[in-house]
Amino acid sequence: MARQASIVIITQTPLRIGLVGGGTDLPGYYAEHGGRVLNAAIDKYVYVVVKQRFDDEIYVNYSRKEIVSRVEDLDHELVREAMRMTGVRSGVEITTLADIPSAGSGLGSSSSVTVGLLHALYAYRGRQVTAEELAERACAIEIDRCGKPIGKQDQYAAAFGGLCDLRFGPGDAVGVEQIDLPRADWRKLQDELMLFFTGITRSADTILGEQNANVGSRLAQLGQLRDLAGEAADGLRHGDLSAVGIALRKSWEAKRALASGVSNRQIDEAVDTALAAGASGAKVTGAGGGGFLLVTCPLEHQRAVRDRLAGMTELPIKLERLGSRVILNVHHDIWS
Repeated sequence: MARQASIVIITQTPLRIGLVGGGTDLPGYYAEHGGRVLNAAIDKYVYVVVKQRFDDEIYVNYSRKEIVSRVEDLDHELVREAMRMTGVRSGVEITTLADIPSAGSGLGSSSSVTVGLLHALYAYRGRQVTAEELAERACAIEIDRCGKPIGKQDQYAAAFGGLCDLRFGPGDAVGVEQIDLPRADWRKLQDELMLFFTGITRSADTILGEQNANVGSRLAQLGQLRDLAGEAADGLRHGDLSAVGIALRKSWEAKRALASGVSNRQIDEAVDTALAAGASGAKVTGAGGGGFLLVTCPLEHQRAVRDRLAGMTELPIKLERLGSRVILNVHHDIWS
C-alpha cells in the first residue's frame, strides 16, 4: 500500500472600513511626513481554500478557473506571487470566495485576499506566521511585486482585525495599536455605523495613482486627515465615541480634495442627504469614486437616514475583533 498525504486549509479574513486617515498610508506621504489611519475590521470575509491535489497541476478558482502546470503561468497575480513567496509550487487547488464582490467595493478586499492566501499557504506548509508577518508580506506582494499604487492600511486591518490605530513612518516603520473598547462602547460604536452600497464599482488604481501624483500639492489636506485620525483614536480611548463621527465629517472635505475621482455628484448628494437626516458623519470607503457609503449616525436618526437613502442597498455590519485566522486545518494520510 502507498501512503499519500491529504491537506485541506481554509482561512477566514475580514474586510475593513477605513474610518479616518485614508491617504496618509501612501508611501509617497508617510515616508517623509508620517501617516495615521483609524481602521475597523467588519464581519464580512474573504475565504481561501487550499487543497492538496493527487497530481502536480495547479487549479485556481475565482471569478474564472485557471489550470496550469507552472506557478509562473498563472494570470491571478496575487495567487501567483503568494505561491512564489510561500514556496508552494505545484499540486494544489486554490479557491477564493468573498461575502462581497471583490472588485471596487472600497472595503479592502484585494488585500484581504492577499493576507488570506498567505495565511492559507503558510499553513499548508505547516508554518505559523504572526499577523505582523502576514501584513508585511501582503504589502510586499501588492506594492512591491505587483506594483499597485495602494497604501498599507488594508493589509494590517485584515491581518490584525479589531479597531486598529495604525501609524506609518516616517521611514518604513509601521506601528499597530488595537483599541480595546469596553463591551458597551464597542456595541454603541458598532450600532452607529451604517454602510450603503452606492451601486458604483470602480478600480481604485486610477484614483490612487492620481493621489500619489498629488501628494506634494495636498500636504495640508493629508496632514489634516492624519491629525483627525489621531483625534478619533484618542477620543475612543477616552470613551468619547462621538469623536469618530466628528472626525469622519471633518475629513470628508479633505478626502475629496485628494484626487478628482474621489467623489462625484451622486456621492456628494448622498453624503449631504445623510447629514441632513441626522447622521454625524458620512464618506465613501476606500479610495472613493464608488463602492460603499459609510455613515455614522445616532440610533434615533437612523430611520430617517434609511428613508432618505432608500435608493441604496444597506449592508448590515458588525465590528470584527479578530483578524485573519485558519478555520480548518486538516492533514491526514490516505492509504491506497
